[in-house]
Amino acid sequence: MEMAVQPLRRFEPPPAPRFAPMWTRRAVILTGTAIMTAAGCYVMYRVLQVGGVTILESVILALFVLLFAWIAFSFMSALAGFFVLLLRKKDELGIDPGTPLPTLRSRTAMLLPTYNEDPYRVLARLRAIHESVEDTGNGPHFDWFILSDTTDPAIWIAEEMCFLQLRQEVGGAPIFYRHRPENTARKSGNIEEWVRRFGADYECMLILDADSLMTGDTIVRLAAAMDAHPRVALIQTLPIIVNARTLFARCQQFAGRLYGPMLAAGIAWWHGAEGNYWGHNAIIRVRAFAQHAGLPELGGRKPFGGHILSHDFIEAALMRRGGWAIHMAPGLGGSYEESPPTLSDFAARDRRWCQGNLQHLALLPTRGFHWVSRLHLLTGIGSYLTAPLWLMFLVFGILVSLQAQFVRPEYFPKGFSLFPQWPAQDPVLAAWVFVGTMGMLIAPKLLAFVVLLTDRDARRKFGGGFRVLAGIVAETVLSGLTAPVMMIFQSSAVAEVLLGRDAGWQVQRRDDGGVSYRDIVRTYSVPTLFGIVMAVSAYAVSLPLLLWMLPVILGLLLAIPITMLSSSARSKRGFALFRTPEQTSPPQVLTKANELAEAPHPPVGCPLRELHRDAGLREAHLSNVQAEPRRKRGDIDPHLAIARAKIEDSDDIDEAAGYLSRRETFAVLNSPAMLAAVLALPGRR
Repeated sequence: MEMAVQPLRRFEPPPAPRFAPMWTRRAVILTGTAIMTAAGCYVMYRVLQVGGVTILESVILALFVLLFAWIAFSFMSALAGFFVLLLRKKDELGIDPGTPLPTLRSRTAMLLPTYNEDPYRVLARLRAIHESVEDTGNGPHFDWFILSDTTDPAIWIAEEMCFLQLRQEVGGAPIFYRHRPENTARKSGNIEEWVRRFGADYECMLILDADSLMTGDTIVRLAAAMDAHPRVALIQTLPIIVNARTLFARCQQFAGRLYGPMLAAGIAWWHGAEGNYWGHNAIIRVRAFAQHAGLPELGGRKPFGGHILSHDFIEAALMRRGGWAIHMAPGLGGSYEESPPTLSDFAARDRRWCQGNLQHLALLPTRGFHWVSRLHLLTGIGSYLTAPLWLMFLVFGILVSLQAQFVRPEYFPKGFSLFPQWPAQDPVLAAWVFVGTMGMLIAPKLLAFVVLLTDRDARRKFGGGFRVLAGIVAETVLSGLTAPVMMIFQSSAVAEVLLGRDAGWQVQRRDDGGVSYRDIVRTYSVPTLFGIVMAVSAYAVSLPLLLWMLPVILGLLLAIPITMLSSSARSKRGFALFRTPEQTSPPQVLTKANELAEAPHPPVGCPLRELHRDAGLREAHLSNVQAEPRRKRGDIDPHLAIARAKIEDSDDIDEAAGYLSRRETFAVLNSPAMLAAVLALPGRR
């Protein structure tokens, strides 16, 4: 199937699609945001007005308006979700998990892109999903593809070993494995390459991640919804975090499970057919994707140029531009993922996302984007720009306090005045601004708790109302203490991106954490030092200012001990507060996946020795290796050339394997001729 690269500066619009109008819903969200922002701005202006607003105070007012508007916008979406769940409104696409499974008409490809992940855990999850789909009786409607971009030779051969074992155990089911020699454009390039080679055979493709898990019931209902709505290009599910073991991950799991459905219901309510794509656990119509989602390579140097990192937002916007609907099904359930185990891992992933979202600054002017699609891009950009804005707000707040402390006030300003102007601030009004802001941050959590109280079964699986309420308090405290640290990390990430530093692409850790004390001290020394400077500066002004800023300062000063505590998977006492339904009553697909992943498996040795020893593995590997590309005269692969010299100088396979570096081994594994040469060497007796 052809997949043309989409232009960004020119676009011929198709006939306007007829989707459900959402103007009333969107007017409610935007008007409510504007009213609350205007009210907050007015009250903050009265707080800052001291015989006239100074330049520093004007900056603070501008920053406050931006930040308060961000909070108000999120609050309105959460409020909409509260009423959607409370009134039990039906799904826009008619997807009802409580009805019998529908009959499928089309074929769907299940795509699992992987990059240097643990193959035993990845394929254990895939097998569990496959068995769950087979249990629905709709197995013949699905084919399964493992799309590997792995660059580690040992992991590559382990993937092939696991694949062969999986094919043997499931009785020759339509499960296929493909490895790309070069991971061009990363995940988006991986999917695009599959579409070009195999896309014409399938109506839809369901995109998984290495940590994805979905029930067969959910997958079948998604495919049926695509059959029933031919103008829908994508349906995004709401992935729920599972398998959390550390305190940090359990806190994220609890918060996502309790608050996530309400917020997702709210945004789905007013997004309508202009929804978004989160890159995984979503079903996509292949034809719409091929026609409209071909990503261009951006001009300029990294981090803003090159391949688009956060490609999912752009793919959704391009398909919507082409006249296709993008929907979300937050109430479907049966969709799961995993969370980074520690704050350090979360920050590392966040750094990569920061670069991808800021790259969208260059894509905002793209012609033909729906205004809601542009709003998605702005929301992603704003989720990272708010961190330096909060930091600037705090710094300017200290500067204004210093100005009031050490600069003599002007009692008699220029011009005629019968009476002096006495400096006057309203601490009560300032306190109300603080209470109102914090209330808008905490209220969505309480609204989610109210929704939970109306669902007896969910409340029981969470462990009861009192346990959930205690968990909300504990989660609020822990997230409040880690928020200032993330503010520093995200501000640093934004600065690095703007200065042109590329984040690269690291594999996400999915184990129990295990961060060393030395690494924690090295990583969190900067936030701690910043907390000390902020505490000293605030105290130099006044003790009340120090007490006022204590929530932020405390989180920075305690960054190291909080990280050590939250990275631990040994303490079980605090975890009971963060119980979720998937822990108390795990779905069968989750239980099966964990059983398969925890089963003992043989360690993978040297990849060349494994191929030399196992003829079946060798044959399968050679069948997957693509023919060597023709190179121009003088164009030599240096790693392959060095490997050839080392192999020619070796007496046996073990000696050659010991000589070759990882890159050289990878080049040999991609070369049928060179691989045949090294495997022809005798084994050591």
